[in-house]
Amino acid sequence: MSDLKKMYSTLQQDPFPAEMRLTLGDQELVFHKRTWRIGDETLGLRYGENPDQPAALYELKEGGLSVGGVAFRGPGKGLVSALTEEHMIQSGKHPGKINLTDVDNGLNILQYLSAKPAAVILKHNNPCGAAWSDEGLAVALERAHMSDRIAAFGGAIVVNRPLDKATAEHIDSAYFEVVAAPDYESGAVDILKKRKNLRILRIPGIADLAGLSREPFLDVKSLMDGGVVLQFSFRNRILDAADFIPATAEKDGNHFAARKPTKAEAEDLLFAWAVEAGVTSNSILMVRDGVTTAIGTGEQDRVGCVDLTIAKAHTKYADLLAFRELNLSIYELRLKGRDDKALAQKLADIEARASEARGGLPGSAAVSDGFFPFRDGVDLLIASGVTAIAQPGGSIRDFEVIQAVNEAAPQVAMVFTGQRSFRH
Repeated sequence: MSDLKKMYSTLQQDPFPAEMRLTLGDQELVFHKRTWRIGDETLGLRYGENPDQPAALYELKEGGLSVGGVAFRGPGKGLVSALTEEHMIQSGKHPGKINLTDVDNGLNILQYLSAKPAAVILKHNNPCGAAWSDEGLAVALERAHMSDRIAAFGGAIVVNRPLDKATAEHIDSAYFEVVAAPDYESGAVDILKKRKNLRILRIPGIADLAGLSREPFLDVKSLMDGGVVLQFSFRNRILDAADFIPATAEKDGNHFAARKPTKAEAEDLLFAWAVEAGVTSNSILMVRDGVTTAIGTGEQDRVGCVDLTIAKAHTKYADLLAFRELNLSIYELRLKGRDDKALAQKLADIEARASEARGGLPGSAAVSDGFFPFRDGVDLLIASGVTAIAQPGGSIRDFEVIQAVNEAAPQVAMVFTGQRSFRH
């Protein structure tokens, strides 16, 4: 291709059939392909994960499935797969697989966060910022955005309340590719439509997410040899702070018990565990006052993930200072500081303040999607200023991990979730 930019604007022809049937034993599920009438064309997905991968979206339309005595989610409860032209308020560059799976993962997180107005910003199927707030949706979105505005660039925004004008104005202040909400208040869409390529989606079913969170669905994973793995979808057992399990362990006749979280810490752990459900494993996530302060995704070792998460937090904190004070990203400031002594001094000052503030992490609550095999990761979290930790528990070294939080000054709280939250 002589013009490489054309690969991103060239639509793939959709070769997939209009109907797909999945038969499991004597039960059958019938799926219909989703297309939209956009302009003068009938279009399906723009393309798959990459521009040279044709793709199709299917909605469950008929049939039911029960496995092991558990009834799976049935037809008529579609969210992303049920999008019609009516719901696609503005198609922009009509959506591809990545746009819709980002929105889908936002819904996956928000299903556990119905108690307050909440916003999640996603990139590459991971949250880069999330927040909820009693002060309203605009506050939640602004906090989610500022928690990592670099990663949020070009991301997908998903919210759990009707989107108002104040929230729309914040969205218009930066570059995003997708916004999805249960509805839009008067005047909000007019503001959003200033961004001609922004995909604006209305998904009414967001209002019913809390109920859907209790209904599992059939989760299908494809293998590179053409085989598939079927599994029950993840079901979060921590739906209330009371669902956490006290962190205790026994070793050589000795009993170990961690401090219980305060009410505020427990609420942050509850929020963090909900967001964790949408993060690629092996992961660590930190939250303070209902806002993510650091998200570490997909690392091979847990202590390494903690280390990288803390490092990311320092960079994001410095970037926020640079943006608010100079309207520059931390990377732009570093570049300009090479040739400008005044900016070099400003850079040194900002990085010193970010280091002194420990990346804004002190006071955060942290969650880990898997147990800590050693205390090293916990020690790093404590050194960063974390005051409470939630983790699955079940390690043969739980007693060492509890010792670590008990030895901290002040003592750090810990609870167990009683379940792992890996997401591959």
